[in-house]
Amino acid sequence: MKIKIAILAVLLPLCALVPAFGADSLAFTHGKVIPMGPSFLENLQQRDSVLIADQVLYGCELKDVEEGTLLGFPEVKQEEDVPLLVLGEWQIDTLNVRKQKKGSPSLLDIRAALKMTSFDEGEYRLPAIAIARLDKEGVVDTLVFEPSVLSVKTMPVDTATFRLHDIKGQIRYPVTFMEILPYLCGALLLAGIIVLVVFLVRKYRRKKVERELQDPAHIVALRKLENYRGDRLWAPEKQKQFYSGVTDTLREYVVRRYGISAMEMTTKEIFDGLRDTDVPKDLYDELKALFERADFVKFAKYVADNTENASAVPLAVRFVTTTYQSEIESQPEAGKTPDKPEPKINE
Repeated sequence: MKIKIAILAVLLPLCALVPAFGADSLAFTHGKVIPMGPSFLENLQQRDSVLIADQVLYGCELKDVEEGTLLGFPEVKQEEDVPLLVLGEWQIDTLNVRKQKKGSPSLLDIRAALKMTSFDEGEYRLPAIAIARLDKEGVVDTLVFEPSVLSVKTMPVDTATFRLHDIKGQIRYPVTFMEILPYLCGALLLAGIIVLVVFLVRKYRRKKVERELQDPAHIVALRKLENYRGDRLWAPEKQKQFYSGVTDTLREYVVRRYGISAMEMTTKEIFDGLRDTDVPKDLYDELKALFERADFVKFAKYVADNTENASAVPLAVRFVTTTYQSEIESQPEAGKTPDKPEPKINE
């Protein structure tokens, strides 16, 4: 480590650092070298010796410095081949301020130090600390503090009990309950959310089915058929959805109107069951043709034309309203009105 004198003027009133002068304004020719006693070496760790990588403070203390005195501290330059490392610039503190009688400057106790460390074992003679002082008469004195010796040691080995051991593997500590508690709470919260969503969906579907069961069969069928009006589902790639919706609605109506398990039956089985019912012959034939066309669309990739598509929903509506009217006419009390008014459906 190389420490050289740099003429840096530092004004130190109550710990304040203020640069004031350049090198040309301080001249050593009018001053003298004043021995100031030993410097101090302080270990920052709570140990009785300095170990490798321990940090120490190396510096000096100035007593009774008049307020307004200009001091120049050495500039630190780190050499590459020196094992001592200087960690930063000078740390300057005011330890005490003593006021004098009125008109006289206060007296300051100042402590200045460098923080340093070493990663190599050995004894190092630190250089003396030289500080330039400018008094009121403009004379520059050099205050020199005696150097110290830094002894860096490694961790001592007890040779009496020392034995070589194999390299131990990584220590694995058991997982504690507090470590898994956040994950457990997260899993329980996620499970609770899933259960709640499933419960709400099932409740919604159950209420929907209950509402549909409370409504007459023809009301439910006509309401669903209304969703398939228009040509938005007539495109070839959407016709399967269109015909499945229309025929499934009619199957549900047949189940409730005639008690035939149409949802699990083929087209032939459904119309075998409808053969001896009150469905008019012409309506029976048209409806059977609609179901057969739907089977071709769903299973044989048949593409229906616009005329066939346009006739599907009106035919289904006519089947529902016709069979519903026949049910009303067959009731013992003629002219009895249903519990809920029949919706107006434009055929």
